[in-house]
Amino acid sequence: MPKYVYDFTEGNKDLKDLLGGKGANLAEMTNLGLPVPPGFTITSEACRGYLREGGLPDGLAEEVETHLEALEKGMGKRLGAAEDPLLVSVRSGAKYSMPGMMETVLNIGLNDESVQGLAAQAGDERFAWDSYRRLIQMFGKTVLGLEGELFEAAIDDVKRRKGVVSDLDLDAADFRGLVDTYKGIVREQTGGDFPSDPREQMRQAVQAVFDSWNAPRAIIYRRQERIPDDLGTAVNIVAMVFGNLGMESGTGVAFTRDPGSGQQGVYGDYLQNAQGEDVVAGIRNTVPLQRLGEIDPESYRRLLEIMKTLEDHYRDLCDIEFTIERGKLWMLQTRVGKRTAAAAFRIATQLVDQGLIDLDEAVGRVSGDQLAQLMFPRFDAGAGRPLIAKGMNASPGAAVGRAVFSTERAKELAAEGEDVILVRRETTPDDLAGMIAARGVLTSRGGKTSHAAVVARGMGKTCVCGAEELEVDAKGRRFTAPGGVTVEEGDVISIDGATGEVFLGEVPVVASPVVEYFEGTRTGKGTDRERDELVQAVDRLMRHADERRRMAVRANADTPEDAARARRFGAQGIGLCRTEHMFLGDRRKLVEDLILAESPEERRAALDALEPLQKSDFVGIFEAMDGLPVTIRLIDPPLHEFLPDLTALSVKLALAGDDATPRDRRLLGAVKRLHEQNPMLGLRGVRLGLVIPGLFTMQVRAIAEAVAERRAAGGDPRAEIMIPLVSAVQELEGVRDDAEKILAETGVEALIGTMIEVPRAALTAGQIAEAARFFSFGTNDLTQMTWGFSRDDVEAAFFSRYLDLGIFGVSPFETIDRSGVGRLMRLAVEEGRASRPDIKLGICGEHGGDPESVHFCHEIGLDYVSCSPFRVPVARLEAGRAALAGGESETR
Repeated sequence: MPKYVYDFTEGNKDLKDLLGGKGANLAEMTNLGLPVPPGFTITSEACRGYLREGGLPDGLAEEVETHLEALEKGMGKRLGAAEDPLLVSVRSGAKYSMPGMMETVLNIGLNDESVQGLAAQAGDERFAWDSYRRLIQMFGKTVLGLEGELFEAAIDDVKRRKGVVSDLDLDAADFRGLVDTYKGIVREQTGGDFPSDPREQMRQAVQAVFDSWNAPRAIIYRRQERIPDDLGTAVNIVAMVFGNLGMESGTGVAFTRDPGSGQQGVYGDYLQNAQGEDVVAGIRNTVPLQRLGEIDPESYRRLLEIMKTLEDHYRDLCDIEFTIERGKLWMLQTRVGKRTAAAAFRIATQLVDQGLIDLDEAVGRVSGDQLAQLMFPRFDAGAGRPLIAKGMNASPGAAVGRAVFSTERAKELAAEGEDVILVRRETTPDDLAGMIAARGVLTSRGGKTSHAAVVARGMGKTCVCGAEELEVDAKGRRFTAPGGVTVEEGDVISIDGATGEVFLGEVPVVASPVVEYFEGTRTGKGTDRERDELVQAVDRLMRHADERRRMAVRANADTPEDAARARRFGAQGIGLCRTEHMFLGDRRKLVEDLILAESPEERRAALDALEPLQKSDFVGIFEAMDGLPVTIRLIDPPLHEFLPDLTALSVKLALAGDDATPRDRRLLGAVKRLHEQNPMLGLRGVRLGLVIPGLFTMQVRAIAEAVAERRAAGGDPRAEIMIPLVSAVQELEGVRDDAEKILAETGVEALIGTMIEVPRAALTAGQIAEAARFFSFGTNDLTQMTWGFSRDDVEAAFFSRYLDLGIFGVSPFETIDRSGVGRLMRLAVEEGRASRPDIKLGICGEHGGDPESVHFCHEIGLDYVSCSPFRVPVARLEAGRAALAGGESETR
């Protein structure tokens, strides 16, 4: 039988798949000799067995009992014993930190008898009854699934009747009464009593952790973060230590450096006379961690030593939870801490300078998604909008949206395309879906380690926490700021996660310093230390990623302006210039003339009018990309894009009657003749070039003449001509032969290749490669045709349902579908290279800027990826990370 339970002395940090992140790190800290309360971990394999079989796996209960008895023996106490009870906590702990998982249940083992023993042993009756009411409250909410508001309302009522505002002002009698009230809530809501048997409490809590793996909020978070559904979660059983044993006790969260900015120093929160969940929930506002140095100097000194030990050991920012029990420091958890995008880049380079990691590992520590976050705009400091409050700068960014006060409303408005700011007193895991939907999060309670702050940082969301000046009325859907300013639901607010400022109305934004760096207008050597340090870190890691990556990065650009910007952003050429975009606007009439042409002379006249315009377009692009390859796709529109709407034109002619112009009458005839039920699968791409003689040759001639003009001007244009929507090699051969004749006539050289965007092209890539010098995968159309659905029609229709059902882990239009579309790509690469070993292979679909897709393109051996200009830096970074991850990097 598999081993389902590991003592903390048996594991280590490399067993995260089995023990989860929390359990593996508790074991690692135990191995390091740090003060960790004893305990054991139930493995994720046990969870998978439970979910698979619908019950606890055979042998698990016996194994848990064996480890529990060993824990009791080591502690010299029995779980829930009346005279001197051992109490334990039950904590979920998956491989990845998941805010949507079940919250911790503390103080398991308390009942009407053991609470008396706890009071006697601690010499503090108030502490014992406070711990008991906490157990019932946590158990009721997380294990029995009761509304947390039921318990909060009860304790608020006690405080109101007593005329106090803080839990600290309640005494033993108050908590004893709350225990009875809470038991009544459980009985009323469930029809049964709160379980008094300690082992039954623990069994139900363990089972609840397993069940929480498939709770809606956990599923939402996994899909947001692309975490596999089949990992399961471990469960940690830990002997209790108490931070609520008076003012000489407490609990806190510490970071070995600032997770918001990356600055080195002591960061975190501390709360006296409290248990750990009080800090995370933000129920009472904390004090900065540095205050612990005044409150308990010895514990603070020891904590700093441990923080350095952990950061040096993990070689990274560490997030630490600790408790002080009457002057004794205990470590409850550590993990590599979540951080903002700016902090990730700064910390990675700091660790290089400290000699803890090298630049290769530093590049692996940041991601394209984080870089994209850094490129978002920030607020204009000189905008002069009314400042209404200030809280803690929990997660940076500039977020503007309508204030909403519930997760449901956030989801509803976001689905309608509205930007929203979720406003709460404090967030809980139940708010996860609302946080995902919102542009930013604003709370009136909690600190930098509260639930809202930690989750927002992990998701890259802007967050301002602990804005105490705000009175948030969630039921009334409003908040009140100092000076009587009232913000109702739907009013626009702006929050600055870098400064903690809250503004009324919309604040204008300006470009981020990272975008300014890529544009060449910021060097990182100015007077703004924080922004300059960030730019320097980005520059350093981008340069190293460029040195290590194997794939080139090009841009999709259709104008000289886009091409120039892409080059500033580091593009090494153009992978897709869509010529159909050049035929819109005023030129559309010329295309209509071409379609209406009834004789070779009329057709020639229309083409002659278009050719100099096309040539001018190409000259500008070749100039912007001088010395770099420019792949120009010949026209590939659904034909209806250049023709009037059939219904609209019919109505126009009907209303005009006899006054209708001959052109409109001819146009209606052409529209009817060329009308298609599904234009995306109709007369477009290579088919259009074969059906309308001279169209493609006009474009090839314009390209050739533009190349000649640039060469005459001293430039170095490098043209590549791409034939779109090829399905059979015969289609490509016909267009290629005509193009080669024109190139020969003009004395210009250019590679001729094709897009692989039809499944048949991928399946016959070996044949097509005999006639093509390069392939570029058009993954947008390849995805549509492989799946058999139109992106424009289906995303709003059923994609959300497919995601809910798990058919998609992520939209196949966001990330390449490896098993379907990816398999076609892999086959085309293999067969294309078998026919033509020197064939150049790339991708120009929107997937070219998606980090995960960039890694896949590296794996299958593409030579380059191409994406929108703004995504070029992301693709550069991810191409470097892909090479380093595969051990195939090369110095460029």
